[in-house]
Amino acid sequence: MRGKLKVITVFINGVARQLKDSYTIEVLIAELGYTGRRIALELNGDIVPRSLYAERVVTEGDKLEIVVAVGGG
Repeated sequence: MRGKLKVITVFINGVARQLKDSYTIEVLIAELGYTGRRIALELNGDIVPRSLYAERVVTEGDKLEIVVAVGGG
């Protein structure tokens, strides 16, 4: 018998979202369509450097704030 897929709830810019357990920030960013875009990401009040996106795993109840840089002038 196969194990059940664990689902977690995280909050992205204040909105609850359910994800499969073990998402890294890198995978989440790709799923949200932000790959290659200039973003700033805060996780539970702390800025996460882009260099850590591939290793930082999102866990139950995490609060992420994602800000997309917009060019112009």
